[in-house]
Amino acid sequence: MNSFKFELIHQSQKSRARVGRIHTPHGIIDTPNFVAVGTNGTLKALDNALVSEIGLQLMFCNTYHLLLQPGTEVVRQAGGLHKFIHRHLPIITDSGGFQVFSLAYGSVADELKSRGTKKEGGSVLKITEDGVLFRSYRDGQKLLLTPESSIQAQKDLGADIIIPFDELPPYHMPAADLKRSLARTHRWEMRSLEAHLKNPQGQAMYGVIHGGIDPLLRKESCDFLTKQAFDGFAIGGSIGKNRSEMFELLKTTMPHLPEEKPVHLLGIGDLPSLRQCVPLGIDTFDSSYPTRSARHGVLLTDEGGINITKASYARDFGAPCLECSCPTCTKFTAAYLHHLFKAREITALTLATVHNLHFMVELMRKMRERILANEL
Repeated sequence: MNSFKFELIHQSQKSRARVGRIHTPHGIIDTPNFVAVGTNGTLKALDNALVSEIGLQLMFCNTYHLLLQPGTEVVRQAGGLHKFIHRHLPIITDSGGFQVFSLAYGSVADELKSRGTKKEGGSVLKITEDGVLFRSYRDGQKLLLTPESSIQAQKDLGADIIIPFDELPPYHMPAADLKRSLARTHRWEMRSLEAHLKNPQGQAMYGVIHGGIDPLLRKESCDFLTKQAFDGFAIGGSIGKNRSEMFELLKTTMPHLPEEKPVHLLGIGDLPSLRQCVPLGIDTFDSSYPTRSARHGVLLTDEGGINITKASYARDFGAPCLECSCPTCTKFTAAYLHHLFKAREITALTLATVHNLHFMVELMRKMRERILANEL
């Protein structure tokens, strides 16, 4: 039985922005919404009970990392990821492909600085039609990740939403190679879907739209994948070297996706991108941006980030962010948080992360209200 359902609540009269609800076995996700990344089954510096109290409705966990430690079989024996990490709300897992191909190609930033390898190498030993042979960064063990083994790993984890195995081509890839990569990704996604449908176990699967920055290949990917039995769609792969290129690509891609299914944007969740992309009709966004910023002493506000490590906060005995109702800002002063960072106390990371996660939850709640009022 599949208890996954997308419910459209309101379509803005001002843009393609919409308010909806994603129903899953572990609860409802109000959309649009922000998805925090808990790579190893935890958001860095926070425990999952606290994360739930803050109100994060959907959490992203990485199959690649959990496959290497503690092993997805261990998680299955523990009763699944929800039970293992003590989370009662929805979880989404990826296929592991992103991490594997990042090892081979590096990031877009690496490529632009000529640091990306753009070829098999490093931890990735071989890429074939079957899958990817790579070496574990933990112990050097050789592992083969295929569409079928990726899906089996995600079955062991038991997340509410899972992702098919796909190839992540580099930003700078010749057109002919990109077209071949897209065709293989579609074959891998179909193998993933077939493996998933043999044992759905209440999970939903999102097809991943690829095609690099070529709008015609993106349309081709949409046309092919929307004919398949996916429960929703994620936009993945390289989507541009800067925000404006990304925005133009998404603007042309989104109209090719069905309105009755949810759309997730993989790996993007910074504030300017959210404000640009929500009006395009994208429903959920995952990113480590807020939690990573917190660990660097940057607290998010509506006006942008403030760096609490600056000397000007050393004698600031007001709240770190004056109009914030999070546990950090209602209980502690800016001076105390500044002191914790300067003293390199781990508590500083926790308090800053609590604030940033609370800020993101509230930001998305306010966005939903503005959409309902046709203001966004």
